[in-house]
Amino acid sequence: MPLISFFFSLSLLLPLSLCMMNNSMSSTQFQYHNGPLLTSPINIYLTWYGSFSPTHKSAISSFFSSFSHPTLPPLHPTVSHWWSTTQAYKDLAGKPATKAINLAGKQYSDVACSLGKSLTHSDLITLVKKAITRGSLPLDSNGVYFILTAADVTVEKFCMDSCGFHNNVELVPGRKVVVAHVGDPAMQCPGTCAWPYAKPAYGPPGPALVAPNGVGVDGMVMNLAMVMAGAVTNPAGDGWYQGDRLAPLEAVTACPGIFGAGAYPGYPGELLMDRRSKVSFNVYGAGGRKFLLPAIWDLVTGTCKAAA
Repeated sequence: MPLISFFFSLSLLLPLSLCMMNNSMSSTQFQYHNGPLLTSPINIYLTWYGSFSPTHKSAISSFFSSFSHPTLPPLHPTVSHWWSTTQAYKDLAGKPATKAINLAGKQYSDVACSLGKSLTHSDLITLVKKAITRGSLPLDSNGVYFILTAADVTVEKFCMDSCGFHNNVELVPGRKVVVAHVGDPAMQCPGTCAWPYAKPAYGPPGPALVAPNGVGVDGMVMNLAMVMAGAVTNPAGDGWYQGDRLAPLEAVTACPGIFGAGAYPGYPGELLMDRRSKVSFNVYGAGGRKFLLPAIWDLVTGTCKAAA
């Protein structure tokens, strides 16, 4: 039985500023294919591969902690408010996509890059299996296992036609879990996978916005959000998506380049800005963290819904 059944690459080679979909895309084009969704509470397990600063680790951990963070005042858009759009995505039994996303206490670090600094998708699965075999991570049927690679680590297809992916993997016979990857794009493709915090690699030129947590880590957060939405609403390839099953447009990838109202190619839309630091963002997270999260396809309105 093959270890890897399929991968879902969740971005294109062109920067998000060029890949914008028309908001008039009919909701009938975005269809449910009768497969499972992740509807039970899920636990996020992080594998850090390569060197990450404590500051960057803290920002990413705060993002995942923000899903269950107490709601801030109504005037403050939050990560949990952004995620609420996925509640319209339901399975055959009418159960909505889970709103309970918890950052697990157990994490795994491979600072020495034991498999080298040029990884295949199979290598990423090997990392998760190794962490579970060693007892560093549990085998959790409700787990989503993220492998996060440092800026100097290359991964198959990352930055070439993808900013991240998720996959449904049978780690042991009869036990499938979601495994996903997002890398730090700061050195390899900031204009593709960290726009609008870097100048676009292609298309309409424009100034880079100021990132609240750093270009690389904020690029990762945007892509983690993208992958999370796809993994929950289309975990096995037969959930909610538009187009080809092997290259689907999912909940977020149906809305590339849209972060706020009025977005168009080269312009991410209306965002919030901190007057003192000049950083741009659209949601608040745990501990007052500021993040920029992509729009989600809203099944209710048939449009791309941004947080801000």
